[in-house]
Amino acid sequence: MDLKNFKWTRKPQEYKIEGDRLEIITMPHTDLWQRTYYHFQNDNAPVFQMETDEKYFSFVVKTEFSESHHRFDQCGIVMYLDSENWLKASAEYENEDYQHLGSVVTNDGYSDWATTTLDASVKSMWYRFSRRKDDYCIENSVDGVNFSQMRICHMRHGKGTIRFGVYACSPEDSSFKATFSNMALLECQWKAHDGQPPDVENRF
Repeated sequence: MDLKNFKWTRKPQEYKIEGDRLEIITMPHTDLWQRTYYHFQNDNAPVFQMETDEKYFSFVVKTEFSESHHRFDQCGIVMYLDSENWLKASAEYENEDYQHLGSVVTNDGYSDWATTTLDASVKSMWYRFSRRKDDYCIENSVDGVNFSQMRICHMRHGKGTIRFGVYACSPEDSSFKATFSNMALLECQWKAHDGQPPDVENRF
């Protein structure tokens, strides 16, 4: 993918782009979250995205986070429409024993968080983000070949033109280097369910 097609929603103070590889140095107290449970609203994480009106596609990226070391350090995929409508998926550092592999979906200003436990020794993860009109699928993989479903969701404002890409942040008093590479835009890998019509609008 040509990273020249991507734009910053919020530009980090320190980053580097070399070919198809992006490095972000996170700043302390940056995050994406809206209201639910914690009651606070954080909307200041750097987001690097491209725009499309394609209704059927998959986006793949490899993330590396060997320097993550503090609670809630995270990097991954994102679809950021506006401050109250977005989704993200990442490996989020918790402690020396484990991390949270999770996803957040925010519709109309309220976030949820679905997680599973990931060993703290894991320092790289692939993600695949797929769109079928205004429905979305998030998957992860340790090798970039075999992907496992993390969640399927509906975005209330996810029709028409959207923006998607990557993000990194450190919600507490921390900073680390997040690296993104091997980005690819593919024909939708999230296939139609049995009995559904074929994807006649797919342009890939």
